[in-house]
Amino acid sequence: MNKRILLPTDYSKNALNAIRYAFDLYKDVRCDFYFLNTFHASGYSLDSLMVAEAGERHYEAAKLESTEGMKRLMEILRLHPDNDKHTFHTICTFNALLVAIEEVLKAKDIDIIVMGTKGLTDSTNAILGTNTVGVMEKITQCPVIAVPADFSFSRPKEIVFPTDYKTVFRRKELYYMFEIAKMHNSGIRVLHIEKRGKLNTGQENNKALLEDMMQGLDYSFHTLKKVKVSQGIEAFTDSRGSDMIAFLNRKHFFFSSILSNPLVKEIGYDSKIPILVLKDNS
Repeated sequence: MNKRILLPTDYSKNALNAIRYAFDLYKDVRCDFYFLNTFHASGYSLDSLMVAEAGERHYEAAKLESTEGMKRLMEILRLHPDNDKHTFHTICTFNALLVAIEEVLKAKDIDIIVMGTKGLTDSTNAILGTNTVGVMEKITQCPVIAVPADFSFSRPKEIVFPTDYKTVFRRKELYYMFEIAKMHNSGIRVLHIEKRGKLNTGQENNKALLEDMMQGLDYSFHTLKKVKVSQGIEAFTDSRGSDMIAFLNRKHFFFSSILSNPLVKEIGYDSKIPILVLKDNS
């Protein structure tokens, strides 16, 4: 069965860059790509009791703008090297982004979402800035890859996986990180930022379990001391020229307990390399 990848787009350059990243990341994989654009009617709010309906002038104008934008996007993508493993599907819908994504995930059995970290610059219509962090946080059914603006694709030679080892790992949660590592012969660098001395017995057991899961992969363990989590992650990835950061976002343990919400927003907006958000979809 083909891998099903959702690509939300606001037709910005950053969204297009994320689409191209997805094409290259999964170049050798049979994929169905679903391009999603959400549109809103001028003068109406999705949170208001005043809802535009099909046939109304503002609704039809917004719908036309969305569908014309999708046509232009498909024309641009025809310039991309042809890949007979990739099939395209388009969706234009009047909805809020998160709601639309939830509906597509259910209807199309999506495996992973790939989107840009910034949208239309200096515009109140931008959806891929703050909303990217919202998708990373609130969408729990499948992983999300957030691609920074202007990040040019390079084979992910190294994936950094920060963890505090406080919760038991499950193979299905880490599946997509392992899959990408296998596809691209990537090394996985497990990063622990030490806060309170040595690991306790439970943490040591979880670390041993993780190591067992990574047998057959290129992996290594690393520890940083006396540094803030955000600074440690940034310094580690910068110094090594890492190509991706993978976080585990569990229900009730947002990005594992290692990370706080402000840090998520900081990383979501300012990361220099793609972020893979792994999910607990049990």
